[in-house]
Amino acid sequence: MSQAWYSVLVGLVALERLAELVVAKRNLAWSLARGGRETGFGHYPFMVVLHTGLLAGCLAEVWLADRDFVPVVGWPMLALVVLSQALRWWCIRVLGRQWNTRIVVVPGLPRVTGGPYRLIPHPNYVAVVVEGFALPLVHDAWLTALVFTVLNAGLLTVRVRAENDALRTAHA
Repeated sequence: MSQAWYSVLVGLVALERLAELVVAKRNLAWSLARGGRETGFGHYPFMVVLHTGLLAGCLAEVWLADRDFVPVVGWPMLALVVLSQALRWWCIRVLGRQWNTRIVVVPGLPRVTGGPYRLIPHPNYVAVVVEGFALPLVHDAWLTALVFTVLNAGLLTVRVRAENDALRTAHA
C-alpha cells in the first residue's frame, strides 16, 4: 500500500514539474519579446532527460525492487521534498517573469538579489539538489538517489557556469 501512496507523491511532483514548464514557456515568450537571449542550450536536453529519469527511476526502483517505506528516513525525506518545493516556488515568485528552466537573460533588467537570492546565488539549484536525493529516499530508492545526485552534480557544474557567464555578460 505504501508503494501506491509513494506513486501518488511522485505523480504530484510530476504535475508540479508540468506547472513549471507552463510558467517557463510563458516566461520564455515574454523574455524573447523583450530581446532576451538564450544561452547554454546545449545541456538542456540532458537536463530534461535527467529530471524525467529521476521521476521514472523513483517509481521503477520502488516497484521493481520492492523497496519498503522506512519511517525513520522516509518522513524526514518527505519533509525535505516539501521544503524543496517551497524553496523552488519562492524562487519562481521572486524572479517573476525572469524565472525559466532555460538560461535567458533580458538586456536592461537588473539582477534579482531579493528573497532567497540575497542569501545564496542559485537557491533554485539547492531545491533541485535536495529534491533529487530526498524524493527517492522517501521510499528507500537509494540507487535512484545516488545516480541522480552524481549525474546532477555534473550537470549543475555546467549549468551554473553557463548561467554565471550569461549573467556576467548581461550585467557587465
